[in-house]
Amino acid sequence: MSKWIRIAMLFLLVLLATDQVCAKEKDAAELYRCIREKILSVNDYVADVKMKVDVSFMRIPVMSAKMYFKSPSKIRLERKGGISILPKNSINLTLNSVLMETNPTVIEMKSETIRGRKVRILKVIPDNDQSGIVLTKLWIDDEQQIPIKIETTTINNGTVKMELVYGKYIKYALPDKITFYMDLKDYKLPKGVTMDYESNETELKKQEKTEGPQKGKIEIIYTAYKINTGLSNDIFNVKE
Repeated sequence: MSKWIRIAMLFLLVLLATDQVCAKEKDAAELYRCIREKILSVNDYVADVKMKVDVSFMRIPVMSAKMYFKSPSKIRLERKGGISILPKNSINLTLNSVLMETNPTVIEMKSETIRGRKVRILKVIPDNDQSGIVLTKLWIDDEQQIPIKIETTTINNGTVKMELVYGKYIKYALPDKITFYMDLKDYKLPKGVTMDYESNETELKKQEKTEGPQKGKIEIIYTAYKINTGLSNDIFNVKE
């Protein structure tokens, strides 16, 4: 075996060992850091999406669209019949939004088994309220190092639960499907989803007067990701 082959193999073993340290690390803060770094490795993407909105006061057909994302928080939905931009206070459709940039307090809870896999549960508490997040709870697949369930409580917009399913793009922590569960009293649906259904405004006002939570669900299926292509900021500079 030549000298250079041995060096290459040693280098590969070092890389694998580094991955294993991250994978087997029992410290909650270090695990959170590893998850965050994996997710933030995606600077931008374009994906074809199908969005299904399930709320009691609207009948909305499945929407096909193209989603543009640029780190840390730029999002644009483009669909047939018009362009929809997610307004402020609408549901954020990316994992980046729940991963605090500062030095949060990370507490590990008792592990669970979900979908036949060991899941580590982390509570993440920010060190300030600038993000608007009070608490994030992560259910992390211990083997794949990906969040499969997230629950985020915010100061002004209530609590949103997310369930994630992965496939071809798992190494980027990009899901094939996300299901959001939220209280519609706290969250605004994206303008592009609701603008064609203003005839339901009367029913919506009735719902707003109803006591108790108004639950809703949004399912998004992602296909044909194009990752880290260097999207221009001009794509997102479109007026609502």
